Amino acid sequence: MLGPGYQTRRLPLNGDLEAVLVRRRARTPNRGAVLYVHGFADYFFQTHVAEHFTERHFDFYAVDLRAYGRSLRPGQVACYVTDLTEHFEEIDAAVRVIREEDGHRSLVVVGHSTGGLTASLWAHERRDDDVLDALVLNSPWLDLAEPWLLRTAGTVLVRAVGRVAPRLVLRPGLGPVYGHSIHRDHHGEWDFDTAWKPVEAFPVHAGWLRAVRRGHARLHRGLDVRVPVLLLRSGRSHLRARAWTAEAMTADTVLDVAHMQRWGPKIGRDVRIVAVEGGMHDLFLSAEPVRRRALAEVDEFLDSI
Repeated sequence: MLGPGYQTRRLPLNGDLEAVLVRRRARTPNRGAVLYVHGFADYFFQTHVAEHFTERHFDFYAVDLRAYGRSLRPGQVACYVTDLTEHFEEIDAAVRVIREEDGHRSLVVVGHSTGGLTASLWAHERRDDDVLDALVLNSPWLDLAEPWLLRTAGTVLVRAVGRVAPRLVLRPGLGPVYGHSIHRDHHGEWDFDTAWKPVEAFPVHAGWLRAVRRGHARLHRGLDVRVPVLLLRSGRSHLRARAWTAEAMTADTVLDVAHMQRWGPKIGRDVRIVAVEGGMHDLFLSAEPVRRRALAEVDEFLDSI
C-alpha cells in the first residue's frame, strides 16, 4: 500500500491483539531510528515524512496502534482503549525491534496529536530505561479543546460515565472540517484509506475520553521526560467551525494551540516550543511551504542535540 521500500510486521500483543510496525530503511542509517506514533482516528500513510527522515540517514518506523489502521480487526471498536498506558505495550514492542533486532543505538520518537500525549506519558514512564534520545511532538493533544466549564465540570462527568458505561458514544465523530482540509476528494492533497481514517473520524466513546482526560491530568501535574523535546504547533487555532472554509487550511481546527503553549513545559526539563505559522493540525500535512518549514525545524532540533 505504501509502495516500494516499505515493509510491515505484525506485533503480537496481550489479549490476542496486535499492532503493525511499518519500516523504511535508509541507505546509510548512521543517525539511528525515528519511530512515528499517530493520533486518534489515524494511521501511518505519510510517506513523504518517512522519506524525509531516510534521506537524512535515519531508519524510519511507524506503529499502527491496536485497533487503528492496519491493526484494526473485524469486530473491534476502532481507536478504543480505557487507559492510554495500554499503548505502551506496542510502543515497547516497536522499540525492541528497533534497538534489539535492528541494532539502533539512537531513537527519536515523533508523536502527533493523541499520539503526542501518549508518547509523552510513555517517555516519562521509561525515563530510567535509556531507550529514548529525543521526542518530537507534532500538535500534541495536551488539553480538551473546549470552554472552561466543559474542561472542568464536564471532565468530572466524563470520568463518572466512562467508568460505568465506557462504550457509550459521546460524539459520533469530530465533524468534517479537518478531514475536508486534508483529503484530496475535498480541499486537501492527501489520499488515505477512509475506512481507517474517516473524514469525520470515528465515534468518541466515554471510556476512551476518560482515559485521555486522565492522561491530561497526569501531564498537567508535571512529567519528567529527560531527553530534549521539540513541540511544534500551528500559529493559531480555528475551532468549532461547522463547515469548511479557506481559513481551515492555515490553522489548527482540532486543538487549541494555547493549550500546547501552556502545558508543553510540563513535559520535561528541556522543551522547545515552535509555532509554525499557517500550519494545519497535522503540520506535516499542511501546504508544502508550511510542512517544509515544520520539517526544517525538526532537522535543526535533531542537529542541535
